[in-house]
Amino acid sequence: MSITKLKKTELIKAHKSSDKDNGGSVETQVAVLTERIRNLTEHMKKMPKDEHSKRGLLLMVNRRKKLLAYIKGRNPSEYEALIKKLGIRK
Repeated sequence: MSITKLKKTELIKAHKSSDKDNGGSVETQVAVLTERIRNLTEHMKKMPKDEHSKRGLLLMVNRRKKLLAYIKGRNPSEYEALIKKLGIRK
């Protein structure tokens, strides 16, 4: 269900905004959350009655939604590029 440390490191390296970014930038957080959401969605397809995981999934989706709203308000072109790169919407 969760992502491995290696996968998380790869995501951070691919989406970091500067050399000093260790996963704290908004773009990196969205990328890591997206990967976790995809993994948990696959789990939910296999185990539809798992209510605890369902709640965790909803919390992650809402957190990602808030982070994306922040990016969209700060820089709409960056928002469009990020959702296209991650394949989230539209």
